[in-house]
Amino acid sequence: MSRLPVAISIPHGGTAIPAELDGRLCISPCDILHDADPFAVQLYDLGDRVSRVIKTETARTFVDLNRSLHDLPPDHPDGMIKTSTFHGRPIYLEGMEPDEGVQRRLMELYYMPYHRAIQRSMMELDLQLCLDCHTMEAIAPKISPDATGKKRPVFCLSNKDGRTSSSEMIELLASCMAESYGIDSTQISINNPFHGGHITTTYGNNPVPWIQVEMNRNLYLTEPWFDAESLSMDHTRLQDLNKQFSDALNIFFARI
Repeated sequence: MSRLPVAISIPHGGTAIPAELDGRLCISPCDILHDADPFAVQLYDLGDRVSRVIKTETARTFVDLNRSLHDLPPDHPDGMIKTSTFHGRPIYLEGMEPDEGVQRRLMELYYMPYHRAIQRSMMELDLQLCLDCHTMEAIAPKISPDATGKKRPVFCLSNKDGRTSSSEMIELLASCMAESYGIDSTQISINNPFHGGHITTTYGNNPVPWIQVEMNRNLYLTEPWFDAESLSMDHTRLQDLNKQFSDALNIFFARI
């Protein structure tokens, strides 16, 4: 079977702690999981069914690959290097935040290789589409662009309001996803609440179109599939959602 001409980026699927931060942390495994895109690799990694999958083991809590290199504390507490989680939980012991030397080391070891992998993929492969894949909380937290406490759609697709892909392409993808996941098209929003993050904005239409995908965590990170106490997941549910994602892309490329 031929591979689909798409590259998939999963920048927030990791939970690993960089060794460079040993002895500095006060954050729990539960906080790290929920600050990430939990189980995003299992949801979106299509292996050899697509041209390439770019992913990381490193948790976004420590190195956020979907931020600019210039987004650093203290001016940008939710930047590439963070001082607290999405929910305001402190990451580091007081006085143990990464200094400039540690920040540079984290950039060199984790941030730059990911972005070089994206750049190589776009140069080496004959791609027709790239997807930057994420998950979103069902209810908007305080730090989010949408109103706090607002219920979110099942999916949000974004292309920076038409800058990173054509309107026709993102609308077709939305239609194919509604079909494959068995949901109404009104449950998939476009550019609301998200418009496209750093990766989508940086690489979109340069020259390959990029679309950011956000899946509502209510599809899997709830009972009966997820046990909040043990942080364990029903992997059959993840496999089913992964197949639906694969089906959506097969329908998309059959119609493009």
